[in-house]
Amino acid sequence: MTTIRARFVLVAALAATATAPPTPLKAQVPPERILNAAAEPGNWLTYNGTYSSQRYSALDEITPGNVDDLELKWMLPNQVFGAWQTNPIVVDGIMYITQRPNDVLALDPATGRVFWVYRHTNAENARVCCGANNRGVAIHGDRVFMGTLDAHLIALDRITGRALWKTTVGDVNLAYSITMAPLVIDDKVIVGVGGGEFGIRGFVAAYDVETGAEVWKFYTIPGPGEPGHDTWEGDDWEHGGAPAWITGSYDPQLNLTYWGIGNPGPDWNAAQRPGDNLYSDAVVALNADTGELVWHFQFTPNDAYDYDSVQVPVLVDMPWNGQPRRLMLWANRNGYFYVLDRTNGQFLSGTPFVRVNWSSGLDANGRPIPTPQPEGQPTYPGNQGGTNWYPPSYSPRTGLFYFSAWEDYATIYRPEESEYRPGQAFLGGGFDVLTPVPGAPTVGIGRTSPINNWTDAVGHGAVIAMDPRTGQPRWKFEQYDVSDSGMLTTASDLLFTGGREGYFHALDARTGEELWKAALGGQIVMAPVTYEVNGRQYITVVSGNSMVTFGLRD
Repeated sequence: MTTIRARFVLVAALAATATAPPTPLKAQVPPERILNAAAEPGNWLTYNGTYSSQRYSALDEITPGNVDDLELKWMLPNQVFGAWQTNPIVVDGIMYITQRPNDVLALDPATGRVFWVYRHTNAENARVCCGANNRGVAIHGDRVFMGTLDAHLIALDRITGRALWKTTVGDVNLAYSITMAPLVIDDKVIVGVGGGEFGIRGFVAAYDVETGAEVWKFYTIPGPGEPGHDTWEGDDWEHGGAPAWITGSYDPQLNLTYWGIGNPGPDWNAAQRPGDNLYSDAVVALNADTGELVWHFQFTPNDAYDYDSVQVPVLVDMPWNGQPRRLMLWANRNGYFYVLDRTNGQFLSGTPFVRVNWSSGLDANGRPIPTPQPEGQPTYPGNQGGTNWYPPSYSPRTGLFYFSAWEDYATIYRPEESEYRPGQAFLGGGFDVLTPVPGAPTVGIGRTSPINNWTDAVGHGAVIAMDPRTGQPRWKFEQYDVSDSGMLTTASDLLFTGGREGYFHALDARTGEELWKAALGGQIVMAPVTYEVNGRQYITVVSGNSMVTFGLRD
């Protein structure tokens, strides 16, 4: 192992401290390791842990019997104030994270000591909905990949933090952005673009890990002559949104990668864009080698409610009606929980998990039966949906699917005609959050400028443990406030999650009983991860403006 591989070095203009890593670095993180990430529970190699996005870990040092012995090991404050949504990658005793707006840090996951920092300065005219959030990195070989708010993809040397290449993905002048953590498959790094509130034409694209050259691009709005183009009228497709801003999943045996697609534009005036508006509010299954569309399933045709379908596609193999099936589990922002066959997109079941009145149900093919509300009347669920982008979890031990839900939450929509202007908000109106008393104060979302503030709600949150076979909750853990927290399950039948109240919880994954909690002082807007360093299990979560790591008492 060469000297540069054996230790970090000080890199001028990038960062920080010359020091040796706490454990010996393996030479590479080849595709084979990511394919078999479940066999390395001590590491966290992708955004959702593995390609199946189950956010389940086989680590079991922390158990229901000793979870009360968790103690704070270290904290790391973000240097830029705001809701921090990063997801750590942990590999061979080194953690890689992003911090707002576009820094990458390498640090010691046992102590929080920072080894190096890479800082990217975004273009002054970068515009992002909704907040300057960057959700993490991907890793391949000795490279770390980050997308930027001004729509670039950057490759860094994971040992030194030195930039190796930078590729332009979208036009920042048209408000394209990247807020997701990339996904590496074989020799390609895949990203989708944000900007659905600015009239972009969305896409998912793959780039060569060595050179940054574009390998393929799939437009989420089909152009003239392409299947699905007739679901748009006139030139609506040119500015129809359909962004892809949350990391997808991958089935290596099918060689299909799955991506959730966001809302059509303008957001809240469906009459301005007649038709189903494919492939907005859908999941698309793409050939990972070519980007060719293999199948799609649209959850909310001609969406008038901003029900982005950017939730994480969770891949599960389990019996269905007595037969083994390759399934996709999906709690959708529109308030329905879906089970699909991920080989072909066949609809298997769909049931509401919160109050739904925009639809009276789903037909035999899973298409919603619309029931639009009269003008001035509330729509359930509201604009933030029954759930949203924060990652769920599936435990193969319990057979349950866990996610955060917003209950008793509604908004009143005000559709208006909008004119597209490059790089400007293209919203089609606005909305007001339903309050118990008319005129009661709210955060202001939908009243003035909804582009930079999406945190308002009236209602309450719940962690739902869903039985995929029945579409019914096995248990619920009620929360006072709504929650933007994702989930983590472990082999000791623990479920870790949080909420806006600032509590970090450990629940019994089988019963929902609260076993432990810590008051961290800031809302939790992401999902925890777990990993192992020198034989000790750690749990890391972001609370407000700080990253907090717990482990058992020594």
